[in-house]
Amino acid sequence: MADWLDQIRSNAPQHHPGAAVLDAAEAAVLIAITDHSHEPEVVLTRRADHLSSHAGEVAFPGGKRDPEDTSIFQTALRESHEEILLPPDQVEMIGAMPVSVSKMGLKVLPVIGIIPHQLELVASEDEIDSIFRVPLRYFLDTPPPDFTEKEYKGVRYRIPCYHYEGYVIWGLTAYFITDCFNRIFDTGFELVMPRPLPESGTARANRGEHEHNKGKA
Repeated sequence: MADWLDQIRSNAPQHHPGAAVLDAAEAAVLIAITDHSHEPEVVLTRRADHLSSHAGEVAFPGGKRDPEDTSIFQTALRESHEEILLPPDQVEMIGAMPVSVSKMGLKVLPVIGIIPHQLELVASEDEIDSIFRVPLRYFLDTPPPDFTEKEYKGVRYRIPCYHYEGYVIWGLTAYFITDCFNRIFDTGFELVMPRPLPESGTARANRGEHEHNKGKA
């Protein structure tokens, strides 16, 4: 609906990160939303199975910043053109969400853009298995149906997980979706913060011995 697009245009810039955050970002993804007046859609990809990282996972188009990129926004546009043949001049850049850290340790900036709904997008055979679109309505009306749990650097994360027409949307992509539309549309869907893993008996014993020795010092 047109008012959804108006809300994106008016609310997203409020979450534009500062210059220091933009300079620190090492990768960017594009949250591309089509400008269909009745049913805007979110563009997503499924990464190729042969890739060395995130193989077979659903993701937004995007990737690492190149030294030649003049800004992190250009990174999002360049990568989107390389992966799905999205012309940069067809993207209405709206703003950006806060940076998050991927499981590979990269600082990733999600950039929001609106694109013409009639654009034909073409998947790069080297990187992308398929391109698909999810109605914006689905993410506004559907709380994450479940969560997956992953461990990273001693912390267990509960990560939102969506299921749409055979695609599993999870990980940082699902986090970006939930966080983005929470902020823009005030959907109020829960994002579970990371929590420490239960401490093992050995770790507790080592910590107790450390505290005991520290007390004797």
